[in-house]
This record gives sequence, C-alpha cells and structure tokens, in this order.
Amino acid sequence: MNLKQDYTEEIIQLQPDYEGEVVAVLISSKRNQGDRSSLLYIHGFIDYFFHPHLGKECNDQGYDFYALDLRKHGRSLLPHQHPNYCKRIDEYFEEITLAIQKIKSENHSVFLLAHSTGGLTASLYMNKGKARHLVNGLILNSPFLDINLPPLQKRLTIWASNVVSQFSDYAKVNGAISPAYAQSVHKDYFGEWDFNTSWKPIKGFPAFFKWFVAIVKAQRELNKSNIQVPILILHSSGSLRMNKYKTEAMTHDIVLNVEDIKRVGKHLGSEVKFCCIENAMHDVFLSSKEVREKSMTELFSWLNGN
Repeated sequence: MNLKQDYTEEIIQLQPDYEGEVVAVLISSKRNQGDRSSLLYIHGFIDYFFHPHLGKECNDQGYDFYALDLRKHGRSLLPHQHPNYCKRIDEYFEEITLAIQKIKSENHSVFLLAHSTGGLTASLYMNKGKARHLVNGLILNSPFLDINLPPLQKRLTIWASNVVSQFSDYAKVNGAISPAYAQSVHKDYFGEWDFNTSWKPIKGFPAFFKWFVAIVKAQRELNKSNIQVPILILHSSGSLRMNKYKTEAMTHDIVLNVEDIKRVGKHLGSEVKFCCIENAMHDVFLSSKEVREKSMTELFSWLNGN
C-alpha cells in the first residue's frame, strides 16, 4: 500500500489552546469496509503515521485500519506551533475521543494500537479518557512507561526540568535525542523505511522541559492504573543505549529499557499479556522482515482471541 494512494486524510478541528489553532489528522485505509473490528494507531514522540504496510496487514487480516496524527505532530503540525509540544499528556485526549467515536460509529469494535510515547498516552487515556468504554483492547508497542536513565541521572533530570519549566514554558534542550534510532529506520541511512524528515527529523526536535515534566507526571499517574480491557505489550528481547549508530541498533530497543516496560507494564490492568519479540527494534513493526512478521503473527493471534 502507498500512503498517498491508499489512505485518506481527514482534518479534525480541535479547540484552540495556548498556542492558538489546533488540529489533528485522522488517516483511514481506503480498503476499510466498516461494520467489523478496527484498529486505531497512535504514534510516539518525534513521530507520525508512515506505516502503510501495517494498515495493509490489518486489512488483509480482516480489520479496518485508522491512524491518528496527534496535534503538533506530522500532518497536524501548524506553522505557529512548537513541534510535538504539550504541557499535559491529556491534551491529546480530545482528538483520541473524537477518533474513537467516529470509528465506533462505523465499526462494531475498536482496538488502540499505540507506540512508545503514544503507548503512555493511550494507557493514560484508558484510565480516564471520555470514550475509553468504547475501546475493546489495548496493544502497546514498546510503550514509554519510564524514563530510560540511570537512577541518579533520572532524579537530577526530573528535578532540573521541574525547576526550569517553572520559569519558561519553552525552555528546551537541543540534541537531547540520539539520531541513531532515526538512522536505523530511514532508507537513506541504515533502514528500509521512508518518512518526512521535516516531521520526523533525523536529529530530532528540541526536548522541552515542560514536555518532559508532563511525561513524568503521566508515568506517575500510571502507578494507579486500572485499565479494564485486555492489554497486549510487544517489546524487544533486549535494550542498548547508544549515541552513535551501531549495527546492534537493528536488533535492540535503543530508545527504551525493556525491563522498565515489563516492570511497569504488568501493573497497567488486570489482564496483561507480554510478547517478547526476539531481535526487534524499538518499533517492532519497523524491524527486519522476519522480525516484523513475527510481531504481526503475535498481534493478530491476540486480536483474534479478543
């Protein structure tokens, strides 16, 4: 499938926020049929939907497929906005609610499929989002459930972010994100995928202290998580931290620590299933062909049982 030829885009006008006009974009596969089970994909930080193969596989397996570019990400980023910025994670709840309601009106069930920071957002949404009762299950692809830093560095970073963000809403750090992951994904470097580097820069966007504080707050809220639907958590078999690209980036999660994912993930709800994908990357569905096929098999095996 091709992003331009095989998907439609619908602009969702949202309530203006502290930066002015706000939109989100709902992407739909043209092969959707309606009146069946469906998946809504929610991307991560410095990310947007560029995974046509994922939608194709969902359609091939008998599911309608949708994706949401959240406010200030990808197709939804407006010229006056700071890229990927938020003050609270629940700012994204408005577009998630509208997307779920629209999809539910056309299909008999909705599953959320969320990656990385999107996994954090979706987990929080399933605890207190307005339309969470319309969702039948939650699939998390390497969710961002804890800060991947050594304990002392993590405490100091949280403390500094809290202090700095009190004085400036837009204080930021450039180069906080290693380019190694984006390089492992993009076809012009070491990967096999194409994406818009204006929306997903190889060197990343600035990391705003206010955004970081919002992430930590959301992660702490999940200490009391009580998600009422079945949860599937897909993750790599191992993690590595690297500042420069190495071949191990193709077989490890180099963004998050899988031990954090397992430790926090098991408490998200009463019915959690973990699936360790051997040699997967941070986004298991962007891994090598054999690995992503294994990920797809596990995904649809779980979906067909729920």
